[in-house]
Amino acid sequence: MKPRSTLARILGTAAAAGALAWAVMAGGQPSDAATGLAADAAPGYAVEDYNYPQADKILAEQGILLKRGDGRIVLADCASEDNLLRFLARDREDVCFKVTGEEGFLTLQLESVHGVRTDDSGNTHLEMTAEDDRVEYDIPADTWEGVGESVDGREHVLVEIRTTK
Repeated sequence: MKPRSTLARILGTAAAAGALAWAVMAGGQPSDAATGLAADAAPGYAVEDYNYPQADKILAEQGILLKRGDGRIVLADCASEDNLLRFLARDREDVCFKVTGEEGFLTLQLESVHGVRTDDSGNTHLEMTAEDDRVEYDIPADTWEGVGESVDGREHVLVEIRTTK
């Protein structure tokens, strides 16, 4: 099936609207053709599923599994600015995130995390896993802090970040 041009869609929508109006004015029911054209011209619905955009590409290129979030904590280049969440992890370069709202959340999987430098968010809440344990940290703004491996020696995986201003 050949795609319809924008002009063809506009003209089709106008024709469908005219046919629908004529049928209503004439006291009858609109034809299936008229209602079908109008339905074809309507835009689809956007459904937000909160999955992180291009997560597969980021996993393949950087080894970071970004799962879901509200779009207010986004992966950033650590050299791009000073006010970033910066995570230190064994055997890899630092991983940074920019917080763009009053509050935000991101679920992810970042292995071997042992340190964090928070941004100017009032509180950064981290959830990590180590073996079968879940460990949580609340860290104030603009703070370097040891977390995960540097606290108890076990390998920790960062699984969630939540921030509030």
